Amino acid sequence: MNSLDKLFDEMYEHAMEEAFQAVGPVERKHTLKTNLSKLLGDFTYLDENVIQQEPRVIEVKEFDEYTSEYVMLPVTELLEIPMYILTPKTGKTVHPTVLAIHGHGTGVNEAIGLTIDGEPEPEPTIHNQFALKLVKRGLKVFLPEVIGFGTRRLKRDIEASNINSCEAMSKNLLMEGKTLAGLRVWEARKVLDFIETQDDVIKDNIGMMGFSGGSVISTFTAVLDERPQAVVLSCYPNTFKGSIMSIRHCIDNYIPGILHYAELPEWISLIAPRKLFIEAGEQDHIFPVEYTRQAIKEVQDGYKSRSENFDYDIFPGKHQISGRKSIPWLENQLK
Repeated sequence: MNSLDKLFDEMYEHAMEEAFQAVGPVERKHTLKTNLSKLLGDFTYLDENVIQQEPRVIEVKEFDEYTSEYVMLPVTELLEIPMYILTPKTGKTVHPTVLAIHGHGTGVNEAIGLTIDGEPEPEPTIHNQFALKLVKRGLKVFLPEVIGFGTRRLKRDIEASNINSCEAMSKNLLMEGKTLAGLRVWEARKVLDFIETQDDVIKDNIGMMGFSGGSVISTFTAVLDERPQAVVLSCYPNTFKGSIMSIRHCIDNYIPGILHYAELPEWISLIAPRKLFIEAGEQDHIFPVEYTRQAIKEVQDGYKSRSENFDYDIFPGKHQISGRKSIPWLENQLK
């Protein structure tokens, strides 16, 4: 370790020592949530321009076990969210429901086993077609395309064949005192609004599952919005120090000033006492498992009074969806 390494370690420790302290746990939880909204950015401008329109159905496909609808959900005049709605063919009139959030890659299609061009994948990617696994277990799945990926890239990134627009969008938003994570959380909450308007969903027990960058969105959405009652975070729970501060990551992971309040495990713990499952790969090269284990121990402390509502799985794999325990767990929580 050279002097600069030591300097930045000391600065981190100083930030942790100076992090906000509250008199009691209830006050601290409330204050952290309040400040998280500020840290993510103020999107009041978008709220003032929300429109109420039914989604446009682009395509409907019938499969043996489910129906797939591809729709465009208008949110503002300039924002519409492409989304797959997967409905299981169980014969039921209402379904347990999951908001599924994909991570980095070619876009929403990866979660349902398609290439960016809509062709069947030659083999599963790190998303492991997790949305299909959910619907085949009888869960209705709402799978929006995250802004910055797939069809939702900026023109300049599409023309340059850049796989995403995370850098360009983040830089623009940071200059305005906002974050791309904040915009994505804002959109996720608008999708939750839409889910609540559907007659065939169980509205008081909605689930949420996110992978990698989708897990970032799921974490902060579930902290700020109590509608997700059962949450799966795949390949993100860790410490800021052990992951995004130590290893090269996409700029969309960074939220200026967040260490003035808490490290990542405490932010995750704010989901308590609602149900939470964490999964991580033993060989994840960007969220090292040793720090995931550290985070899990801290989250367990946050669930001491409701330990039955927390579980986890460290699986033998890399940075990828496993689902071997997380998906059956989520099914059990919602049915």
